[in-house]
Amino acid sequence: METTTSAARPAAAVSTASAAAIRLSYLEWGPVIAGAVGAAAISLVLLTFGTGIGLSAMSPWPGEGISLTFLAIVTAIWVAVVQVFSFAAGGYIAGRLRGGWADAGPAERHFRDGAHGFVVWALAVLVTAAAVTLTGMHAARTTTQAGATMAAGTAAGMTSRPDANPMQEPADYAADFLLRPGPNPPPAQAAGAPDQRESIGRVFIAGLREGKLSPRDRTWLVQVVTTRTGMSQEDAERRVDEAFNEAKAVESRLRDAADKARKATIVAAFLTAATLAVAAVAATAGAALGGRHRDERTGLRFFGRERFW
Repeated sequence: METTTSAARPAAAVSTASAAAIRLSYLEWGPVIAGAVGAAAISLVLLTFGTGIGLSAMSPWPGEGISLTFLAIVTAIWVAVVQVFSFAAGGYIAGRLRGGWADAGPAERHFRDGAHGFVVWALAVLVTAAAVTLTGMHAARTTTQAGATMAAGTAAGMTSRPDANPMQEPADYAADFLLRPGPNPPPAQAAGAPDQRESIGRVFIAGLREGKLSPRDRTWLVQVVTTRTGMSQEDAERRVDEAFNEAKAVESRLRDAADKARKATIVAAFLTAATLAVAAVAATAGAALGGRHRDERTGLRFFGRERFW
């Protein structure tokens, strides 16, 4: 009778094989998530603190408090510093909590630690972008509902008041200015004439688009002003020219404001991208530092003492 015996595998070989199986994936999500959450929490606290300081430095009274330009510069610097510090701390947490690899050299461990810091940065940015997108979608939905309610109210008002005009453009002010009564009261038939504000507004919109009033439109506007206000021909012509020049000035100011907002948005976009890029470097460097402290078993020192916390 033959018997077979199986040689027992050494425990060291089993543990080595298990460790190799475990290490097939070099990305540890636990430290990554911990670092991303820590970075988000630190950023929230510091940004809230900065908001409180900024609001306390402002004043609604003219000549008091800091200027908006200075506030914008300080805000940009503070946001950049907060992002860099927060991601550096989150990367350090991920690098310090990540398990070490005995089979990897110093260069490989340094790369893997830095990669964990980069993933901390990427995860936090993606989660923040998703939250901002959801918030923006909710705000857009709320705005749409409010706009529908306002439109319904405007329609009801226009039903009861046919002369109501919800448009708010430079042409509207020009139309109101043209139809102001002159020194001589208009005759009764002129006072009872149909309202021509919409027609006047369309004429002014066309004139603003072309940069000037056509002779035919200018002649018609002068006739409307003469009929509705009782002004003389010369005074009516002067009022038409003055109203159109004021409408052009208002349009120019609106375009300047829109252009300033566009330039400010461009600057903010570039600053945000640059800040996020520096924050990625900070998270990577923080994770590498945390990994080195982990391997060297160096304590984290704050105010001359090892803490956490």
